[in-house]
Amino acid sequence: MSAAICATNLSKRFRNAPVLDGLNLDVPLGSVFALIGSNGAGKTTTIKILMNFIKASSGQAEVLGVDSRKIGPLDLTQIGYVSENQEMPEWMTVGYLLAYLKPFYPSWDDARAEELVRQFELPRGRILRRLSRGMRMKAALASSLAYRPRLLVLDEPFSGLDPVMREDLIAGLLDSAAETTIFISSHDLSDIETFASHIGYLADGRLQFSEEMTSLAARFREIEIALRAPPILPVDGEWPATWLAPQTTHVMVRFVETQFDEERTTNEIGRVFREVRHISVKPLPLRSIFLALARGRSKAA
Repeated sequence: MSAAICATNLSKRFRNAPVLDGLNLDVPLGSVFALIGSNGAGKTTTIKILMNFIKASSGQAEVLGVDSRKIGPLDLTQIGYVSENQEMPEWMTVGYLLAYLKPFYPSWDDARAEELVRQFELPRGRILRRLSRGMRMKAALASSLAYRPRLLVLDEPFSGLDPVMREDLIAGLLDSAAETTIFISSHDLSDIETFASHIGYLADGRLQFSEEMTSLAARFREIEIALRAPPILPVDGEWPATWLAPQTTHVMVRFVETQFDEERTTNEIGRVFREVRHISVKPLPLRSIFLALARGRSKAA
């Protein structure tokens, strides 16, 4: 088994509305895989199918080598799950919650649980309903990491949290990354960028690409071209397919190159514009890459 998660032609329809449309996905073992996409792209639906909360309309998926439709209690002892809408027994204290969960997980590590309580500064004696949203997420994450799962699935865990809380959660994740494959969906792209090893971009129910973060960062560049004279611009549909969101002024052109190669990109610019005075090339953070993809032409992804 080389993949922690593998989905093949996964589709889901709610009534007549398609949410997933032939999704193919491989999450390598040992990776920190971030699934990104706009609201409604199908991220949460994908996770619910993988966790056997809902059934796919067609296609199949495997999680740790098990058909997702057959995931049961024994399999869940190896899988952690935390979501932004995590349901927890609000009458329990933090300490009672951890003690209650321990018998369900043969691999429960008391020392690890205590370490997480200290790291997250969790108040053992406080009941869950009196915790802030951030502290509740910390409690949920601690209870999922204490049994050292082989796979941790996180659905928008940072939503609505302040920067300090997000940093604390990320620190906890990084401490476990060496032994746990992490699969996370999130809108907090600046945080994802700091620790994800792989990125998958979901749009319209399809995975547009899936690759290592280093590869993604290397192929996207913001290009700014200074021209000697007002250009004769390509008409709509005639811009190079790998250029996203072209913007033009009197003697300036700016766009996002999705397949940057210094020699090829320079030659392409020379083919489109004859009077080039200067070319500026800038790397893009993940948030800017996402915005360019969301606003640009999907064929360039």
